[in-house]
Amino acid sequence: MKIAVLSRNAKLYSTKRLIEAGEKRKHTMVVLDHLACDIVIEKKKPQLYYKGEPITGIDAVIPRIGASVTFYGTAVVRQFEMMKVFTTTESQALVRSRDKLRSLQILSRAGLDLPKTAFTDFSKDPDSLISKVGGPPCVIKLLEGTQGVGVLLAETKSAAHSVLEAFQGLNARVMVQEFIKEAGGADVRAFVVDGVVVGAMKRQGKEGEFRSNLHRGGSATIVELSDEEENAALKAARVLGLGIAGVDMLQSHSGPKIMEVNSSPGLEGIEGATGKDIAKAIIRYIERNVD
Repeated sequence: MKIAVLSRNAKLYSTKRLIEAGEKRKHTMVVLDHLACDIVIEKKKPQLYYKGEPITGIDAVIPRIGASVTFYGTAVVRQFEMMKVFTTTESQALVRSRDKLRSLQILSRAGLDLPKTAFTDFSKDPDSLISKVGGPPCVIKLLEGTQGVGVLLAETKSAAHSVLEAFQGLNARVMVQEFIKEAGGADVRAFVVDGVVVGAMKRQGKEGEFRSNLHRGGSATIVELSDEEENAALKAARVLGLGIAGVDMLQSHSGPKIMEVNSSPGLEGIEGATGKDIAKAIIRYIERNVD
């Protein structure tokens, strides 16, 4: 089988691991920079070109699409779908998950618990927005932020007011969420592949940091999920239509609260924390779905 990893950088840990895992299982593996792909749309003849050469013979693709290039990356994935190529992450699911507000609405409709969230269209009354999530301390998030960038903890009403005014002055859209104090600056990531949790880790923010992202100096350890946490992670991935997902949850007194569902979760943290071969699980997922 010929499998393409859609990635901007062949040297990234996740990309290298997927290539290694695929080659170990005797597949032909290639890395394609999705921004170097040209899309040709023609009646009943969808085509893709890579650096001027037609792309042919691909049996499956593994999209590793960065948030900053979601629009074009999704278009490339959609073109592969039109060419009847299996993709581990469908284009519509990718779009759905990258829209933070829409994804939270979908999760809420499905009955999943999440931190109380408020959103408005550049409101001139930030105090009202803050009060809707229970008042300070509260978390303020940029809709386009990733890896903890654009996520702030406002501990007082005046601080929250100032942050909201600053973001709105930049015409940046933000959400305000309740702060789950008992989480203690930690969260749980469940890595879902094809309807199964293949690994889970607890990420702890460094001292004085409420964000647990590993890119911001957090640490990760293996964790055993409760039945409630596992069921929540599986349902979150399912309702968003994701075959591969990193489901981030906060542990609260009332049970797990879904923070975010990542459609291109990194492998380095989860493999390092759990010692599990997550890349192999992804390749096996393709094998089960491609003749």
